[in-house]
Amino acid sequence: MGGCVGRERAESDARASRTQRKRGGRNEPLKKDKLKWKSDYPMTEGQLRSKRDEFWDTAPAFEGRKEIWDALKAAAVALECNDHELAQAIVDGANITLPHGSLTECYDELGNRYQLPVYCLAPPLNLITERSEEDLSENPEPLTTQKKEFQLKVRLSSGKDLRLNASMSDSIGLLKKQLQAQENIELAHQRWFFSGKLLTDKTRLQDTKIQKDFVIQVIVNQPTPNQ
Repeated sequence: MGGCVGRERAESDARASRTQRKRGGRNEPLKKDKLKWKSDYPMTEGQLRSKRDEFWDTAPAFEGRKEIWDALKAAAVALECNDHELAQAIVDGANITLPHGSLTECYDELGNRYQLPVYCLAPPLNLITERSEEDLSENPEPLTTQKKEFQLKVRLSSGKDLRLNASMSDSIGLLKKQLQAQENIELAHQRWFFSGKLLTDKTRLQDTKIQKDFVIQVIVNQPTPNQ
């Protein structure tokens, strides 16, 4: 009987060991070094906030438990505030395992895997500071006070920056026509993006929550004719 008990215990230990390996092997303390990365395009502080909000709003729908996602969000915020001790305490309190000492990949006590995108943990190296350009201009008023037209910043996939006359009630479809008239880019060849989301023709600027200094990305499907 003693041999059977011993064998069962050994098998149990082996299963636990396999589970631990599946979860990433060991648990490393949270690293203090901030992640360094570069966005595919210069990103404003507002765009970064929008991407983060979008991720955290949808994260509980991913695989895993909501309470762990909440703990990971709290730890990420603590890290951004340079409160490493609080972040580590949150991770430890939620029994989160960090195989590499980073929140980019972690596991809960049940072996569920969680991955945080790098933009939730640190700003990009090419972050654009808001209120830098326009604040130095002669028009320091916030965009919300401008009931009529303002200069909308647009960046083409070719890298060219330009401005369109727009109002917050304008639709993307209307602005596409203005871009067509200004740059000779067919409507069917334009795809407008803001905060990583594709903007439909019926979307109005006020629906995108765009603010001063924000940039809308326009992907052009074919080269712009040189005329």
